[in-house]
Amino acid sequence: MSPNMIGALLMMASMASFTLNDTLIKLTGGAVPLFQLIFLRGLLTTALILVSKGRLGPMHLNVAKYDWGFIALRCGAEIGAAYFFLSALLNMPLGNVTAILQVLPLSVTLASALVLREAVGWRRMSAILIGFCGVMMIVKPGADGFNIWSIYALIAVVCVTVRDLATRQLSKGVPSMTVTLVTASSITIAAGLASLSDPWVPITRDLGLMIAGASVFVLGGYFFSIQVMRVGDVSFVAPFRYTGLIWALLLGWFVFGDWPGWLTLTGAFIVVATGIFTLYRERKVSPSGEPRVSTR
Repeated sequence: MSPNMIGALLMMASMASFTLNDTLIKLTGGAVPLFQLIFLRGLLTTALILVSKGRLGPMHLNVAKYDWGFIALRCGAEIGAAYFFLSALLNMPLGNVTAILQVLPLSVTLASALVLREAVGWRRMSAILIGFCGVMMIVKPGADGFNIWSIYALIAVVCVTVRDLATRQLSKGVPSMTVTLVTASSITIAAGLASLSDPWVPITRDLGLMIAGASVFVLGGYFFSIQVMRVGDVSFVAPFRYTGLIWALLLGWFVFGDWPGWLTLTGAFIVVATGIFTLYRERKVSPSGEPRVSTR
C-alpha cells in the first residue's frame, strides 16, 4: 500500500480506538464515581505506556524549561477536558457529544488567529463561522435537548483547543511519548486527589473489564495517532479523523439504541464539511504541513 493509504488506515484505527474507549466508559453508566473512574483508567494507561516504553517511540525527560511550561499548560487543559468530556459523555448520546468535538479543527484555527496571530484568510474564517452554526444545530440552544451537559461538551472543546495551542508551541525535539506519559500521569494524579472527596465504590468484574478495556483502547489511540504522523501526506490523512463520528453514530445506535435526529445529523455534516475545507486551506497556505504532537 502507498504511504497515504497506510496513513489513512492508521488514522481510522486511531479514531476507532478512541471511540471504543468512549463507548466502554459510557457503558459503566455512572456506576463508578467520575474521579475514581478517571484515576483507575489513567493508572492502567500510564502503566501500559511505561511497559511499552521504546515501542511507541522515543521517551526522555531531557526537555527545555520553555517546553516544560507549555507541557504544564497542556496537562492542565487535558485534565479539564477529561472531566468535562467524560461528564458530558456519561449524560449525552455518544453520537451527539462526538459530533460537537468535530468542531476542534475550526476552534483551533480560530484560536490560532486570535491568540497566536496566525494568518487566516476570509475563506477559512467563513468556514469557521459556518461550522459553528453547525454546532449550534447539534446543541440546539433554547430547545429541550439543550442542558448543562451540552455546555460541558462545549467547555471540553475549549479545553482541548487550549491543549492544542500549547502543543503547537512545543519544540520539534520534544518526543511525543514524553508528552503522552506526562499528560497521562498528570490526569491520574489529579483524578486520584479529587477522588478522595467521595467514597470509592467496589469494582465488579464487569466494571473492571470495561475500565481495563478503555485503558487499552486509549493507549491504542495514542499509538496510532503518533504513527499516523510518520507516514503519508498530512493533508490527505487528516480528514480521516472524521471517521470517528461514523464510529460514534454506529456504536451509539447498536450499543445504546441512540440515533441523532435530522437536525443533529445536518449540523454534524456541516461541521465535518467545513472542517475538511479548513484542513485543505491550511495545507494550501502552509505547504510544509508540519505535524503537531497531539494525543486526541
